[in-house]
Amino acid sequence: MSLNLPLQRPLRHTGAKKAEARTQFAVLPWRVVDGKVRICLVTSRGTRRWILPKGWPMDRTTPAEAAAIEAWEEAGLSGEVDHQPLGLYSYRKLIGEDAIPVIAVVYVMRVIDIADDYPESDQRKRKWLSRKKAADRLEDPELSHIVRHFVAPVG
Repeated sequence: MSLNLPLQRPLRHTGAKKAEARTQFAVLPWRVVDGKVRICLVTSRGTRRWILPKGWPMDRTTPAEAAAIEAWEEAGLSGEVDHQPLGLYSYRKLIGEDAIPVIAVVYVMRVIDIADDYPESDQRKRKWLSRKKAADRLEDPELSHIVRHFVAPVG
């Protein structure tokens, strides 16, 4: 089901130069391998650091659907997405010479299919890690906390 959602409007912060906060939707992709939960991280295109797949809002998609699309495009993953957010974190995204504040909302996706060929397969690396190892590779402390304390749904 898709909702007809309006475009996001910037949030303005008083006293800050060009401080319009934007929203992105991230996905925490997980699966169970040999009885243990594994989290998938991808590299960013620019700095090659380890991140969760994420992207900007999309017309006529829910935030969870947008997160699932990012999982496919950036990591070749598809599965069942929980439409309730797991958490959120903030960071500053460099766009040109500006560092724009971003609030990223994290959705959980139980991975069912993993493709070898996907839209950004030649631009990113994908790696499955334990929660602890994944959290240790993430630079953002808020996101690292979310990943480290993730508990996979039972059933």
